[in-house]
Amino acid sequence: MAEIFNGIGKIPYEGPKSKNPLAFKYYDAEKVVAGKPMREHLPFAMAWWHNLCAGGADMFGRETADKGFGAEKGTMEHAHAKVEAGFEFMQKLGIEYFCFHDVDIVPEADDINETNRRLDEITDHILEKMNETGIKCLWGTANMFSNPRFMNGAGSSNSADVFCFAAAQVKKALDLTVKLGGKGYVFWGGREGYETLLNTDVKFEQENIARLMKLAVDYGRGIGFTGDFFIEPKPKEPMKHQYDFDAATAIGFLRQYGLEKDFKMNIEANHATLAGHTFQHDLRISAMNGMLGSIDANTGDLLLGWDTDEFPYDVYDTTMCMYEVLKAGGLENGGFNFDAKNRRPSYTDEDMFQGFILGMDTFALGLLKAAALIEDGRIDGFIKERYASYESGIGAKIRSGDVTLTELADYAAEMKTPALPGSGRQEYLESVVNSVLFG
Repeated sequence: MAEIFNGIGKIPYEGPKSKNPLAFKYYDAEKVVAGKPMREHLPFAMAWWHNLCAGGADMFGRETADKGFGAEKGTMEHAHAKVEAGFEFMQKLGIEYFCFHDVDIVPEADDINETNRRLDEITDHILEKMNETGIKCLWGTANMFSNPRFMNGAGSSNSADVFCFAAAQVKKALDLTVKLGGKGYVFWGGREGYETLLNTDVKFEQENIARLMKLAVDYGRGIGFTGDFFIEPKPKEPMKHQYDFDAATAIGFLRQYGLEKDFKMNIEANHATLAGHTFQHDLRISAMNGMLGSIDANTGDLLLGWDTDEFPYDVYDTTMCMYEVLKAGGLENGGFNFDAKNRRPSYTDEDMFQGFILGMDTFALGLLKAAALIEDGRIDGFIKERYASYESGIGAKIRSGDVTLTELADYAAEMKTPALPGSGRQEYLESVVNSVLFG
């Protein structure tokens, strides 16, 4: 097939002083950081839905970008054109992975049997391109939120027929994920929630979501899927209240229904901030529970208050992200999926590439600075010292559990009053971060 992105070659690394808009300034794939090449620390993935499908439409206006790639939209010819465009795009950027929903890669038919036939056809094409290029599938999923049938959710739907249809989509998406060698399978419960409690049986809906997930695990393991299942938490939008509000809520749900051995978190930066947290917070909560699985790399506009899915540009955020990832030992079956899209006025082919260059450079610089923070040692040293009272004496007994409430009360009575805890030194620690980032 003819070249689609004419005039744009393989994106080179030119270093921080480069002013070439189609070159990396910080992402040097083979540069060794903390013992591994950047590309191993940062397994980047292209989100099929945003990069090859989203044309800039919003609730106030139609598309501004042409994502037809020379074919008529809504046809299988267009689906095949997106495959060619996507793999050319990933090769030119040096991206090694992609992620997909079922209806991103083919137009959905009125009959699920025809949709499945189309999926088989297009994944044959995708598999050919994977074998040709070495590009791999990071994870797959089923879109169970766009079609009107899912107005009340999928697993949480009040309709048993819709539940069955959702199960069929999950089954097929798992088949495709295994076919393409995907390392993960994601549940994004975009409509798994409620608008009002007046018409909602919350207990029943949560139990049904868990049933669907258990069925997926059983089926996936039965067909040879050895990767991780992921939940992608989100607090709101489109539903007023979603059941996977944040990492802590989702982890509690998994443990309540016995799913914790198979599932981990797919943390999205924009979703964490919509929940009132920092990106770093949900990463830390996931990691400390052994459930940090994968990352959707984007950011939101805090002045807008909805899921804007912008390319990450804030080096402070990516530094704190990579600090958590390095501390957790990396992402076993996950990666950094750019669930991000160009702004509506950024509609050219060059804009598509520059969005990914921005995101990849921002995470590369965050990796460099996170490694420097860890090597600097002042933050780790301060935290260790801050909790030093639990390393010996009564503190060590508290940690070991070798103490009673009466014994602690007697200790307090003898002490009469404790000294103030040591200073938290927040301002000092923030200055340490600044000195590493900008010094």
